Amino acid sequence: MDPKISDFGMARIFGAEQNQENTIRVVGTVGYMSPEYAMEGIFSVKSDVYSFGILLLEIITGERNSNFRNKEDSINIVGYAYKLWHKGDAQNLIDPAVRETCSISEVLRCIHVALLCVQDLAYDRPDILSAIKMMFNEGTDMPRPRQPTFTVQGYSSNNSAMKSSAEYLITDCGVTITGIQGR
Repeated sequence: MDPKISDFGMARIFGAEQNQENTIRVVGTVGYMSPEYAMEGIFSVKSDVYSFGILLLEIITGERNSNFRNKEDSINIVGYAYKLWHKGDAQNLIDPAVRETCSISEVLRCIHVALLCVQDLAYDRPDILSAIKMMFNEGTDMPRPRQPTFTVQGYSSNNSAMKSSAEYLITDCGVTITGIQGR
């Protein structure tokens, strides 16, 4: 498997010796953009690693990130994968259409690598060569992924804390006006 993820429009911005750049206008496909790029316009080689992790999760689940919806929690594909991995139920992430024909241990390893690739902070992600080595070398030690920050995609009616917070925000109609005057 050779990862070939790129946005050729962004590739033209990079200089030959650069490994990070900042853009004014964010372009790319929602759901595949790394958090630092989506929020701050900063992209690097680790941005592609993030996209690679999303692609791995899509292949494993058989679902697109943009269409993924966990009904019980309104968690996106990254949050759901981490939740199952953390509980020790990551095999339930595997697409039922291929679950019986694949090597569960290899897929669990790929899920672990995918979770490392989608870490919130770029410096916590492996480089792409390390990710590939981790996928194919069972003897490679892998760090534990951290819980992702950006996991909720929408409002969950089952989540009472979010519900009460949303109700409070809807009913709070206060207005603050600040006047600035010189001395």
